[in-house]
Amino acid sequence: MDIVGFLKSQFICHLLICYIFIVSGLIINFIQLFTLILWPINKQLFRKINCRLAYCISSQMVMLLEWWSGTDCTLYTDPESYHKYGKENAIVILNHNFEIDFLCGWNFCERFGVLGSSKVLAKKELSYMPIIGWMWYFLEIVFCKRKWEEDRKTVVQKLLNLRDYPENFWFLIHCEGTRFTEQKHQISMKVAEAKGLPKLKYHLLPRTKGFAVTVQCLRNVVSAVYDSTLNFRNNENPTLLGVLNGKKYHADLYVRQVIHILIPFKQERIPLEDVPEDEQECSTWLHKLYQEKDAFQEEYYRTGTYPAVPTVPPRRPWTLLNWLFWALLLLYPLFQLLINMINSGSSLTLASFAFVIIIASVGVRWMIGVTEINKGSTYGNNDSKQKQK
Repeated sequence: MDIVGFLKSQFICHLLICYIFIVSGLIINFIQLFTLILWPINKQLFRKINCRLAYCISSQMVMLLEWWSGTDCTLYTDPESYHKYGKENAIVILNHNFEIDFLCGWNFCERFGVLGSSKVLAKKELSYMPIIGWMWYFLEIVFCKRKWEEDRKTVVQKLLNLRDYPENFWFLIHCEGTRFTEQKHQISMKVAEAKGLPKLKYHLLPRTKGFAVTVQCLRNVVSAVYDSTLNFRNNENPTLLGVLNGKKYHADLYVRQVIHILIPFKQERIPLEDVPEDEQECSTWLHKLYQEKDAFQEEYYRTGTYPAVPTVPPRRPWTLLNWLFWALLLLYPLFQLLINMINSGSSLTLASFAFVIIIASVGVRWMIGVTEINKGSTYGNNDSKQKQK
């Protein structure tokens, strides 16, 4: 292992990175709180400012993937569609198989300049989480309780609020609702059999209601649907802890405009007006899309590549520059405090510092644990079981 790789694997480096992220995130959350006074005066200015503030937080996570880990992200897509990315509003359908798939989705947004304004459909519990959850609140992220009878009215209202959003945005949506595991897949396929739906090998059944409502509410605002499939070469199993340790992965992201099984690998753009507006028809359309997605996934596992032109979108410097800014701003007072504490020679002071380090270590491990598959949501397990009763 070279000296750089050794340093990246050291826990003290991880603590410093997390210190910068947590302190800068809380500072930004505090600034966002004061932007609320702008909402009744100039809503669009409020939104533009919060897009930039949110970028200061989320880009630090992307920096870890791009610059710290050095993970290669190759995009496979139609060259004609490539030039539209970042220049139009879009709904992005993502598969949900890996611990860092959200991070790769953010990387996709960053490469095309829409990271700060990107939207998601997230579970309500995340809105209470400091930094990311609070950032999302000011970005007008759509939160739901995963109980559709209670969620529908709130989700519709939040989506309709985005119709006059002043920035280009991508609405990222995991239609499966939860991350893929073998246990959830078995339960999901039992539901498919009970409902007479075709079984899928590499995906869970898509949850169609949220997607249908998103299409209905954002019609004439969003221009297209991007169906995105993420995989990692050589059967890599990436984790956030691996990224933090500086481990380099090789991601392949295929953004297809749609693939028809009857005409293999024919690419067509999916204008939103081509997606049915009726909820039942939209549900059928999405199930068909996932059948095609499943067939395509099998082709990737067989060949190890995608049937499109590989492109590596240029890595922009802003994620690194933003992180360096916060590092310079926050590390100096930390080191100054540490020197003063050591010089004081006080046992109580040093013990207090050690206690803070331990608490920070536990906090860092908890934040990483949120992304781990084996500690993921039981939503797919419990909800699917209830449907079979």
